[in-house]
Formats: sequence, structure tokens, C-alpha cells
Amino acid sequence: MYGRMMYKTCVKNILQFSRIRKKIPIPVVRVICTDTNNERKTVTRRLGLDYEYLCNPKNSSVIEELIQKRKGVGDIWKVLELNKKLQSQNLTTQESTALEAELEKAALMIPNKASPHLSEYGETPKVIEYVNSKPEFSFKPLEIHELGKELDIIRLENLGNLTGPRSYYLKGALADLEQALIRYTVSSLLKKGFVLVSVPDLLYSHIIEGCGMNTRGQRTQVYHIADSEDVCLSGTAEMAIGGYLRNKEFSLEELPLKLAAVSRCYRAETSSLREEKGIYRVHGFTKVEMFGVTAAENGEESHQLYSEMTQIQKELFSSLDIHFQILDMPLHELGAPAYTKTDMEAWMPGRGVYGEISSASNCTDYQSCRLNISYRNQEGVQKLAHTVNGTACAIPRSLIAICETHQTKEGYIRIPPVLHTYMSGIETVMPPVNLCQMNWIKQKTYPGKIR
Repeated sequence: MYGRMMYKTCVKNILQFSRIRKKIPIPVVRVICTDTNNERKTVTRRLGLDYEYLCNPKNSSVIEELIQKRKGVGDIWKVLELNKKLQSQNLTTQESTALEAELEKAALMIPNKASPHLSEYGETPKVIEYVNSKPEFSFKPLEIHELGKELDIIRLENLGNLTGPRSYYLKGALADLEQALIRYTVSSLLKKGFVLVSVPDLLYSHIIEGCGMNTRGQRTQVYHIADSEDVCLSGTAEMAIGGYLRNKEFSLEELPLKLAAVSRCYRAETSSLREEKGIYRVHGFTKVEMFGVTAAENGEESHQLYSEMTQIQKELFSSLDIHFQILDMPLHELGAPAYTKTDMEAWMPGRGVYGEISSASNCTDYQSCRLNISYRNQEGVQKLAHTVNGTACAIPRSLIAICETHQTKEGYIRIPPVLHTYMSGIETVMPPVNLCQMNWIKQKTYPGKIR
């Protein structure tokens, strides 16, 4: 009885203090009594971690299946074991605090819940829609590296002594097209109410992990900066924007918040597939990213913004006159943060395959729980916000789809009309008048290891 009264008193005091300060997160508090000296200890738990769900053995099989289908990240059995140890009545304050910290760390590794409808898909994505007609040619279409070599607008060869594999140089009209895509995309997003932000490329690993991306182990694609205090290269602007919003508390009137960023993205990609060579899967590229924060009053706010982002993606890619398909992705294709995910894959005629050019994810409160992004509703109650993200334009793959779709029999590339304004007057990419011929001298690649 006394412990229950203490519990209510602590919670009441914390609620009152939080409302006064307005910036202090409201923790969940519980009291543990030991048999040895009847010591009472208050323990704070992270806002939004659903311990009641995670620590219920009845849910363990469902959570384990979720983990296995989401690349095996997380250990629900460890969560249950640690929670069981915390029920012991013979723990000291130091022991219970250490166990609480270990339990929270294990709980944070469990992936987000997934939309129930995804269980119907099995291993196959559901095609939602085909957009624009698939192009037809009276000749065998070339791949972008073949087009680029003849037009002298790209370099993919003899880079071993400069940057290593999966790198590239864009030159002339293709570099101009890259900038045109960025300017066109940003201009479109600003008209949709997005606020443009410039973000850093270097982030601490705990910021990246707060967004739900693992920075350690064999599965990670994150580059670490050698001899640094655990600094990493950002894999997407989503990470930097998430870090920017860390520990932010919004009013209900400030949401939804829609941000956009242009950034370099760095990934330790590996692939032996032929169709993923060239600039399809590279270590560094430019991307325009959308990021949104919503309230969670009726449970539909983040889904509405998620739908808005996918509609923006559809409009942007459709205007480039490329053929693409919109896919609702199955459970095994979702990263740990995503509740649901939509991919868009463009037809790349030179390769003869569809290739992913964008994705959008509704992460609900998964990232906000780890980054402490919250808001206060009309009753003054603090709640976790929901986050949504989506690719507005991933440059290299967009270039592949555009160049291979709009090539001519002569090997020229027609620029989509919506980009003419941004292309310095270029409407068709043709060979330069004075083609500069170079003979590359092969050298040994850099002998060290890129870490």
C-alpha cells in the first residue's frame, strides 16, 4: 500500500514539474521495494517504450517472428530475461539501475511493429500502380555508361588510384543535369510547403542509431571516421534531420512539420550483380530527402503525411516522362524503423530491368522514442510525435532512368521538358564539338584500407 501511494505521489510531482518547465520529458516511474532493508527506489523509463507489450510473454512469438523477418535485429528473449530479473525482491539500487539500463538498451533494439496488412504479402511486394508507358525503341537501347562514354559526360573507368570502386565523375551536360534535377526537385518541394535545411555529413553514431540504423556489425553500411570520437559519415539526410530534431518538443499547432534537405550520402555498398554496376550502387551520391513530423492524436496523421509524400514522389517522377512502378513493400523489406514502406522502381531500358529510385516510410513513434521528439496536445499532455521520410530524388539512379529512357538512335539524350528551365539552355545532350581524347595510364590502387 505504501509503495503504491509513493508511486502516485512521484508521478504527480513529475507531471506538475514537467508542465512548469515545458521542456522536460514526462518519464514513467515505478517503485521497487527490497525485502532486505525495505529500500524504495524510483526508476525512470523512456517515454514511448511499450514495456507492457514487450515484456508480456504472450507476445514473444509474434515479436520473434517480426525480428526474424526484419533481418534478425533484436532479441526479445533477452528483454524477457532482464525484465524477469528486475522482478527480484533482493536487488540493490545499483543492481536495479544497471538492469534497467540494460533492459532499455535491449528493448530499443526491437524493430517497430508493422502494418497488419503486410502479413498477406509473403515475400512479394504488391504492385500498386504502373505510371507512364514503357518506352519502345527501334534499336537496342544502350546503358548509361555506354551513352556517357560516347558523349564524354561520365567517367567510371580507371578510378582505382583515385577513389576505389563504386565511384564516378560526371562531366559537362550530365553534371548540369544533376544540378537541374536538384533545383527542380527543391523548387517543387518548396511549393508543397517544405522548409529547406542544409545538414552536416558527419554525425555521431548514437544519432544514426537513434534513427534506427545499426552502425556496427557485418550488416551495417555505415562508414566510420578513423581515429575519431565515434563519428560516422551520414548515409542519408534523414539521419541529420533526425539529430537536428532530437529532444525537441512541439506544440500541436506546429505540426505537421515538413523539412527537405540536399545532401551527400555515404554507404559501404557491396553487390556482384551485373545490373547494379556503374552508378546504380555507389559509395557516395547526392540525394534530396523529405522528412516529416506529425502529431499522433487520431493515429492517422503520419499515414496522411506518408500518403502525401508518396504522391509527391509520383508527381515528380511522372513529370520526368519515365516509366515506373509503385510497390507496397513486404515485411522482410522493411528496415527496423518502418511501420510500412512504399518503393518506386523505374524502368531502365539499357539494363532491361526495374531499379529502385525512391522509398518512403512511416516510422510512427519508433524514431521519436529514440530521439525524444515530442509534442503537447490541447490538454497539455506530452506525447511522442510520429516521423515520416521519403526520397524526393536520388541522383545517380534518376540519371540512369532519364538517360536510358530518352536516348535516341544517334546516341543522344533528350532532356525532359520540365528540366529545360534548369539546364542552361540544353535540350538534347550531343557529343562535344572538340572531343578530348585521353589515354588513361593504369596505376596500382591505393594499398591501404578505407575504414
